[in-house]
Amino acid sequence: MTTTQHELARALHALHRPGEPLVLANVWDAVGARLVAAAGARAVATASASVSWTLGSADGDAADRAEVLAQTALIVRSVALPVTADLESGFGATAAEVGETVTALLGTGAVGVNLEDGGRPAAEAAERIAAARAAADTAGVPLFVNGRTDVFLKQLGDPAGRLDEAVDRLRAYVAAGADGVFVPGVADPETIAALVAAVPAPLNVLAGPGSPSVPELAKLGVARVSLGPGLARAAYAAVRRAAEEVYSEGTYTALDGGLTYQELNALAQG
Repeated sequence: MTTTQHELARALHALHRPGEPLVLANVWDAVGARLVAAAGARAVATASASVSWTLGSADGDAADRAEVLAQTALIVRSVALPVTADLESGFGATAAEVGETVTALLGTGAVGVNLEDGGRPAAEAAERIAAARAAADTAGVPLFVNGRTDVFLKQLGDPAGRLDEAVDRLRAYVAAGADGVFVPGVADPETIAALVAAVPAPLNVLAGPGSPSVPELAKLGVARVSLGPGLARAAYAAVRRAAEEVYSEGTYTALDGGLTYQELNALAQG
């Protein structure tokens, strides 16, 4: 039985449970999505940086919107799981253009979106989230909108005031229609717990080396854990190691442990 986009969207909403976080090992292509799904993912997410790099663009609203959406469509078609896409700040200069981007995203079959404020004024960022919400409502899809603030990631403002600033922004984004909130750049348990307590929406954190483990984040009440571009960074590091070895030493030991041709070809075929 084919699962409808509406059903996938509802499933994504249901996976956001504080204390039992949705873990997202963010991908950038179809084979990566199938590898993650085979490992036990309950949903698939893209990472804007990873998608941008595979398209030959820098992260930070530099990629071509049509190319990003086309890559997202490939990922959606590759798995039978809910897919949420990181669309940076929405690929639009205005809130109306963000709404157009979200309408196009829904056309790929995706059922979730990340929208970051990039340090914009909170009111402007909230207006962009409201436009995304309105576009999804018009399409009749309960899109999971994840409102992200970069206060901690970009170290904006006085360090002593960052928590209050982040909370104010996130509350505004929830009021504008965000279903969840994302605060990359935080790893200390006290700050994470304070965000969980202060914002009436599922909290998403960015994890990597040095972050609390998933069970520890669950105890703090986190509802979503993302690896962001972590997998891409690890994959490209493997490419560099193997390339540097063969061009300098003429040997191939860095290729040990790679997936087989047969495994990857089978994944590519679905």
